[in-house]
Amino acid sequence: MKFRSHLSKQGTIFFAGRNDKNNEELIAEVKPEEFVFHTKAPGSPFVLIKGIPKYGDLKEAAIVCARYSRDWKKTQGNIIIHKFLGKNIYKTKDMKIGTFGVNNVKIIKVKKNDIINFNSNPVQNGRLKEGY
Repeated sequence: MKFRSHLSKQGTIFFAGRNDKNNEELIAEVKPEEFVFHTKAPGSPFVLIKGIPKYGDLKEAAIVCARYSRDWKKTQGNIIIHKFLGKNIYKTKDMKIGTFGVNNVKIIKVKKNDIINFNSNPVQNGRLKEGY
């Protein structure tokens, strides 16, 4: 499974889906205690922080999510991100591929300037491996 990947300033790896099918594959790998991000509006990657986040990782993951969202491409403004744990993700039979429901959502407002000034640190091999 090849995902968009990012190494945070603190050395934590994030994975992000590239499309509906890839988001589906990514969510299948989420552990109950891991943090996941998605925009409030449809059309963004799910972003997964692998392992325990360090200080600053939650904000950075939210910026990555916002930066690759359809909402950002359309508005170039502040973006509302939903943050939730893997254990709060669910899927019903009637949900299309790449679509999930979530409970216990926390809201993060990512400011336009944070997205513009963000320097991405992509990881060259965006594959999710055992041990993450």
